[in-house]
Amino acid sequence: MQYSHEVQNMCQIAKGPNHGPAPIPVEGKWVQAKEVTDISGLTHGVGWCAPQQGACKLTLNVKNGIIEEALVETLGCSGMTHSAAMAAEILPGKTILEALNTDLVCDAINTAMRELFLQIVYGRTQSAFSEDGLPVGAGLEDLGKGLRSQVGTMFSTKAKGVRYLEMAEGYVTRIGLDENNEVIGYEFVNLGKMMEAITNGMSANDALVKFTNSYGRFNDAVKKINPRKE
Repeated sequence: MQYSHEVQNMCQIAKGPNHGPAPIPVEGKWVQAKEVTDISGLTHGVGWCAPQQGACKLTLNVKNGIIEEALVETLGCSGMTHSAAMAAEILPGKTILEALNTDLVCDAINTAMRELFLQIVYGRTQSAFSEDGLPVGAGLEDLGKGLRSQVGTMFSTKAKGVRYLEMAEGYVTRIGLDENNEVIGYEFVNLGKMMEAITNGMSANDALVKFTNSYGRFNDAVKKINPRKE
């Protein structure tokens, strides 16, 4: 190690206090984290790309500094979905420090990783006070039935009003209106359950009927419209 001339000519002063880092909560324990292997926890975070064209919700389950589980959900950009596929292969098995400095293909995913890193190393994980944390696989609980991301998609204009396109329950097929043309409910198809049934041998028409349902006062509507055509 090189020292400047000024430092070389300084007298030695002993260092007194040496208390180590402040303890952080790590899966039900207070830990003075000195190595990356001291860190565990499950947490979520959101990232965005520079043009803010799309966003990523990232869920990581870290055990002893190693990413054991990753859930990558993206929104708003078609290319981002392929980036998510690559990032999901890249992340597991890396330390959180490696992942922070690894190109995760999409800027939104990289930003989400940065935000998660801050939560994790400062003891702000979702499982910070949960004894032994959450098992690997817990990230799937963030998903809806049929293991699909819970997405809300709405479009509206001043001229024509609102159109519900997708809810957590599923793909919206019709909106129910009352006598004042106000939304009072909607009909939806649970695509996750529908596709699962079709995969298991049910005909597409039967699956469509079985997994079509409604919310609110849809059955009382005086007018029912297709939000994508009307």
